[in-house]
Amino acid sequence: MRKVFTLYLLLILNSLIYPQYSPGARQISMANSDAALANDVFSLFNNPAGLAQLNWREVGIYYSPAPFGLTELSNGYVAYNEPFNFGSISIGGMTYGFDLYRESKVVLGYSYNYENILFAGVTVNYHTYSIQNYGSTSAVYFNVGGLVYILDKLRWGFVVTNLNRASIADIDDQIPMVLSTGFSYDILQNFSLNFALEKDISYNPSVQFGIEYDIIEYLSLRAGTSNDPSRFTAGIGINYSIFSLDYAFFTHQDLGLTHQAGIILSFGKEGSRSAAVRRYLNSSE
Repeated sequence: MRKVFTLYLLLILNSLIYPQYSPGARQISMANSDAALANDVFSLFNNPAGLAQLNWREVGIYYSPAPFGLTELSNGYVAYNEPFNFGSISIGGMTYGFDLYRESKVVLGYSYNYENILFAGVTVNYHTYSIQNYGSTSAVYFNVGGLVYILDKLRWGFVVTNLNRASIADIDDQIPMVLSTGFSYDILQNFSLNFALEKDISYNPSVQFGIEYDIIEYLSLRAGTSNDPSRFTAGIGINYSIFSLDYAFFTHQDLGLTHQAGIILSFGKEGSRSAAVRRYLNSSE
């Protein structure tokens, strides 16, 4: 009985903080509206198709030590992407929880660029769950994503998370199957509007909206909002040399305010991220 109660409590927590499972700080500051933007290393977890927009090596670390003041909900991610002539290979990992309950995940991804217009990506996720005194279990599931340049300034993206509907402990949809789609439009070369619709098959859809404005090459401002859960988000990015330092905060209607931070190291990228992607896709190579 105690085991059933513990699992039930954890499922409630997981459904409550599910937005935490989409890193990093840049994405969160735009309310995770980046389904059609997806142009940094954390796209491995959000829309792997976007990684094929990068022709440089990139590594990122994201950490949230105490969401809403609760160290039990701490989570961290690491991701690495390497571009090749045949596509991009990426690998990442996640840890979430505390001594009583722990989740860990290893992700392997591949993304492909077709004619600098159509991008496709897939990830294999090995996800483990451990409950103190009750042992551990694991599951393997697949995510797929796509991204299309409709116009030079307009992109459409989609993602299916847990395509094979893997589950654990005979509990249906304990690992959520989530469908996401959205658009990204560059009003200016340094100003993008992002819109996404996310649907966990067990819950109501969430409408997400975010903006990103590169005021100067070294500073980016971001903001966003979503309706389910209702939240307002904002953040900044400081970009210098190979480093991108990102900070985000968002408000949860029940839990209040929380903060996230991350760092990305880009090897071979010149100028701002949006300019580097545009230059690569417009090149004749």
